[in-house]
Amino acid sequence: MNSLVTTAARIPSLSRFGWLMALYTENHIRLGRLFAPASLAPGSHVSSVGDGLDLQVDVLLQHRYTTELRLTYGMPDPITGEPDPSAYLRHYHDACQLEATHCYIGRRWQDVLGMYPPPAELIGHRLRINTFLGKWLQYLSERGHGTATLRAKERNHGEVQNRA
Repeated sequence: MNSLVTTAARIPSLSRFGWLMALYTENHIRLGRLFAPASLAPGSHVSSVGDGLDLQVDVLLQHRYTTELRLTYGMPDPITGEPDPSAYLRHYHDACQLEATHCYIGRRWQDVLGMYPPPAELIGHRLRINTFLGKWLQYLSERGHGTATLRAKERNHGEVQNRA
């Protein structure tokens, strides 16, 4: 009987932080299969699968080791007019990680949790938004979105695009 207790005690458990890092890796793989973000040009791209709900992929910043993106359906929030739902993403090419930094305009973790949340609360928040991202990416894949359905979005003549 003692050998069973000893064996069970040696099985490592995954911490919440470890789980979060594994989620970042899974999401990196999912997004890479969908849209190959490292190869996308800065600007707006649209993925259409004929269901009337086009996905907009905005490449906000493209650096050597990271890409910052926003995924949205572009449906305006009735109060703010901003696209909702939106997920802001940081794709780390070298570390093979994809992090959802926030999921709505003006709703960064500081806005939700305050400036000095306990670490467990911050990790819990990150787990929730990155789990949401993983489910959304899986849904997009199942609907047929991908590089074959992605095209550069045409800019309106009066539209001003800020590239800082």
